[in-house]
Amino acid sequence: GLLLFLVIDMFQEAQEVALEAPVSFDAPVLVPLLAVLAAGFLITVSRWLNRRAEKLHQRNDTSLRLAYQIALGIGLHNLGEGLAIGSAFSIGEAALGVFLIVGFTLHNVTEGIGVAAPLVENRPAFRHFVGLALLAGGPAVIGTWIGAFTFSPFWTAVFLAIGVGAIVQVIYEVGRMVWRSQTRAGEPGLSWVTFGGLAAGIAVMYATALIVA
Repeated sequence: GLLLFLVIDMFQEAQEVALEAPVSFDAPVLVPLLAVLAAGFLITVSRWLNRRAEKLHQRNDTSLRLAYQIALGIGLHNLGEGLAIGSAFSIGEAALGVFLIVGFTLHNVTEGIGVAAPLVENRPAFRHFVGLALLAGGPAVIGTWIGAFTFSPFWTAVFLAIGVGAIVQVIYEVGRMVWRSQTRAGEPGLSWVTFGGLAAGIAVMYATALIVA
């Protein structure tokens, strides 16, 4: 619910910024296209990394290599998140930027667990944890800098569109996880519990937007 609210809010913001770009770029049309391409690219990378991870398990390869591959995939995704955060602040939308940080932080907690999970039994040296953190989280910082220091309406709209695609990919992955969990429990994918969670997330974000605005 939190992420769905962010997608709609940020897409609307990207379209408004796109209208300020030169007409020759046709930015309002480019925004949804880039969002779809970014989401598709990240989903494809995620699926490829999952297949690689399965092969590594079958080959009894090191868990450390698996953790680095997971961190790489998350880093690619977090680059788009950073671009979205930086772009929001560059156009003076501090509230949107804060919402993005909160929403991405909630999601990235689970990403950190995913990176660390292969290392539970064979704990590597501390330097590897530093490297994994930089690989997964560093691109978000770089993306934030790029987005924040880009004042062109065209590029800001482009970065926001990429961020929309990144959030869509998160929604897709979380949705699949919830669906699998519900299926294993013998429950339908959309139950009163999952619908309530979706509605609660949207309500919280909407109420917070009213307060901040």
